[in-house]
Amino acid sequence: MERLRELWDNYRYQILILLFLLMVVVGWYLKGSSAPSSSSTPVSFTSSSQPLTASQSTISTASGRVCVDVKGAVKHPGVYKLRGGSRVDEAITAAGGVLPAADMKQVNRAKQLTDQQVVYIPRPGESVPAAAGGTASDATATSSSAQPVINLNTATKDQLCQITGIGDKKADLILQYRQEHGQFKAVDDLKQVSGFGDKSVDKIRDQLAV
Repeated sequence: MERLRELWDNYRYQILILLFLLMVVVGWYLKGSSAPSSSSTPVSFTSSSQPLTASQSTISTASGRVCVDVKGAVKHPGVYKLRGGSRVDEAITAAGGVLPAADMKQVNRAKQLTDQQVVYIPRPGESVPAAAGGTASDATATSSSAQPVINLNTATKDQLCQITGIGDKKADLILQYRQEHGQFKAVDDLKQVSGFGDKSVDKIRDQLAV
């Protein structure tokens, strides 16, 4: 015991210095081992935040509805709101179905609808004008002001009356001309019918076919 006391008295400063150095070394070691875990936190946060934003963007663009105007030979013409991705056939169903006189050979029932589209179902003797949707088989249009194209050689009186500026009297004159002279060979032949001149025919030319 006395020997230990003598050693302490003689070397206590050295012992205290060694203990201090040991504490410093242990502190450095603990600080170095904790550094990687603290720096990994922002990396994990950044990588996980990007997919969340992309997912929210996908959800916002995937949902939606289309508003279409159904015209022509359907039971209930009008404007209908359908889910995004709907087809022409669904627009026809929403309008109550087609009339018996509808010419469905010209209608592409599988075509996908777009917002603000006009779906026109023609009758026999009518065709969908190119300005109303590209081709007759599409049976669609992008403008609510689109008019059906009437064939002067096959149209009935009711169909002729759908042409701008043609009423019962002028329709009868067209039918009479067909009976007396046969079919129209060109739209300009309509000028030979009483009541039709250059200006009046030019106004309705885009609604006529032969």
